[in-house]
Amino acid sequence: MGYLDGFLVTLRQLLPGRKVTVSYPEEKGPKPPRLHGRHVLNRYEDGMEKCIGCELCSGVCPADCIHVRGADNPPDDPVSPGERYGYVYEINYLRCIHCDLCVEACPTGAITESKLFEFSFTNRDDAIYGKDELLVDDDGRPRQMPWEDWREGEDEHTSAWLRATSPSGVAAYEGEVLWTAELGYGVRAPEKGQSKS
Repeated sequence: MGYLDGFLVTLRQLLPGRKVTVSYPEEKGPKPPRLHGRHVLNRYEDGMEKCIGCELCSGVCPADCIHVRGADNPPDDPVSPGERYGYVYEINYLRCIHCDLCVEACPTGAITESKLFEFSFTNRDDAIYGKDELLVDDDGRPRQMPWEDWREGEDEHTSAWLRATSPSGVAAYEGEVLWTAELGYGVRAPEKGQSKS
């Protein structure tokens, strides 16, 4: 029967059935809960930046797309609660592979990845996000750039999400959301843990 089986597959596709495509970009499908998208730099509730300029994210990045330079905090008007802050913070999205290693390496939870991933650049300079583009505003929301396609509610869950809540984390934290005091927008539900209950 051999070659007739191939025709049978084609004939099945011609018959009306379950629709598997969507009219993108007018209609979008659901996003996975662990989607690694656009980065954001978080702030504490008092407005101070969480980045302390330690450059660990830059050091661990396999694509070498993060450039950080720390500077000493001015004593009269500190930017972050530590001795230093991230004076320069840049991410080159032409290189970024969204591996999430920068989030894992950050000791303060300053950098996190949101679920925003749809952006298209018309020139190379737009692909380099600086501190102004990455830092959340006073409401805890990321700044939307003209070339990013966001819909209502897609900027939620940009806040720091500690890995202890994930199945690969410590089992004692199963079902708990661990947060640091911050302005992040949206509260993520705890992940399912290792146990089957």
